[in-house]
Amino acid sequence: MKPENPAEPFKRAVACAVRSLAGEPELEVNFSAEPPTLKGLKARLPLPSRNLPPSEVAIVRGAGDAYALRRAYHEDTLHEQLRPQSADAAAIFEAAEQARVEAIGSLAMKGVAANLAAGLEARCNARGLGKARDRSEAPLADALGLIVREHLTGEKPPENAQHAVDLWRPWIEERAGKDLARLEGALRDQKAFGKVTRTILKDLEMGDDLAEDSESEGSDESGEPEPQSEEGSDGEDSQAQSEMADAELSESDSEEGEETTAEMQADQMADPSDMDESDEGMKPWRPEQPFSHQDDWGYRIYTPQFDETVSAADLCDTEELARLRNFLDQQLQAMQGVVARLANKLQRLLMAQQNRNWEFDLEEGILDASRLTRIIVDPMFPLSYKREKDMVFRDTIVTLVLDNSGSMRGRPIMVAAMCADILARTLERCAVKTEILGFTTRAWKGGQSREKWIADGKPPHPGRLNDLRHIIYKAADEPWRRARRNLGLMMREGLLKENIDGEALMWAHNRIVGRPEQRRILMVISDGAPVDDSTLSVNAGNYLERHLRRVIEEIEEKSSVELVAIGIGHDVTRYYRRAVTIVDAEQLGGAMTDQLISLFVENKEEGAKRAPARRPRKAAA
Repeated sequence: MKPENPAEPFKRAVACAVRSLAGEPELEVNFSAEPPTLKGLKARLPLPSRNLPPSEVAIVRGAGDAYALRRAYHEDTLHEQLRPQSADAAAIFEAAEQARVEAIGSLAMKGVAANLAAGLEARCNARGLGKARDRSEAPLADALGLIVREHLTGEKPPENAQHAVDLWRPWIEERAGKDLARLEGALRDQKAFGKVTRTILKDLEMGDDLAEDSESEGSDESGEPEPQSEEGSDGEDSQAQSEMADAELSESDSEEGEETTAEMQADQMADPSDMDESDEGMKPWRPEQPFSHQDDWGYRIYTPQFDETVSAADLCDTEELARLRNFLDQQLQAMQGVVARLANKLQRLLMAQQNRNWEFDLEEGILDASRLTRIIVDPMFPLSYKREKDMVFRDTIVTLVLDNSGSMRGRPIMVAAMCADILARTLERCAVKTEILGFTTRAWKGGQSREKWIADGKPPHPGRLNDLRHIIYKAADEPWRRARRNLGLMMREGLLKENIDGEALMWAHNRIVGRPEQRRILMVISDGAPVDDSTLSVNAGNYLERHLRRVIEEIEEKSSVELVAIGIGHDVTRYYRRAVTIVDAEQLGGAMTDQLISLFVENKEEGAKRAPARRPRKAAA
């Protein structure tokens, strides 16, 4: 029999503990490299490494305990009734509720408290709270959640989040200190706790959307009977809701196997309280955000009112999308084999970096039988030992940004689509997340932005004067096979228009820096300088190019993102430090894989430099 993975007994123990703590014998607990989530009676926890390092053990236990406590002490129906509509207020409400359920377990069990503390420290680290320098870099929801936890349990915030909390603490306690002290008395009553939380939101001037609920609360206080929602109908509704969620998940699992569901977004991977949060809620901390200050660079946007960021599937119906994808496959069958061979080369490199290896000629460890011949030749030669170790491979995400301008029409856009498709599939096999984005404009010659400018009397120096269209072909957490069909949209007539590269690069950068991966690679494929006739007709001729250079400079100088560019028939080396220019679109597949291979080879060499030096062998006696 094949020996059991050392992590399997640990997984079974954690699953049993989660079910026991949640009081749900039917709770299904899985472990995956996908983002951890809780949906109905299905919980997905982080996948522990084979050698079970103590830090990972604590994080897995912490995530499991957090989900179990939420399942045991949280009522979804009541939560939905009390949660505010505003995205910012809802994020704070979610953080406070998660702090409540975790406080119940922490106060009752010391072991659970230690696990939750480890999980919380990991979440704070993933959100980058330790790097916050001012309030704008420390989300209010995170800070308030930690302050609520401190009031309920008496535990100080983790060291990596202490400064972020201190930035907000005086402002919060000055306005809501008295109501924060009331939370402890409502710890076991979710409804009362929710009402106090909403009062805190009002104290912080974030309760404008709570007027209707305050009227209903007033009617409760006036003596009218409250609806029976605590034990009766709410429990039944919650049970029905959970059964519906389980049914949906079961259907999804039967159809899609073990792939992650499409609705699992990136904002759910760090915090268990983010399960029902909107995209505009508790956003992950983004360490590099100088890109919102276009005025400081002499760059303006006349109006962002008509810009759109849209999924590829929303721009085309399903049947046409399938037809376009089939057309793409037929056109590129001859080239697919060439790119696939290059992708396999990249896959072999990545797999080699992630595999385990052996250290030889050590003074202790496992006896190296292959070196025993030395002792026969020279009995005084010392014994040789070996030890197995894991390769260092940082968690990585690659974002491909494709120019969808009119000049890419024809063969270039087809080759770009196929290369992106094959690379995404290859990187997914190697557990490297991939995001595929495209950028163009909604209309030629300015669109609605220009019409508004004309209606406003044509004020001078309007800045960017067109409607942006940023397209998400494949999200980072979306499986390749679900997004494969979306790439056919690039073949659609009329999609490719003008290109404003600077803002597209800002958008892609701001998406990738919000990711929790340790290493972030941003690859841009373009065939020329930014061109928009409407903008350039009323501004300087180098207006868009100057902005692009400034964005590139900011990323290369101040961001942790590794920026790579490939120019098709256009010299992009004058913009980007790490860039290559190809003459023919047929060379794109080789250029993309070569650039990625060079990046991963550099990473491997850096890891080797950081590895500890081998201890010198002792001389034979």
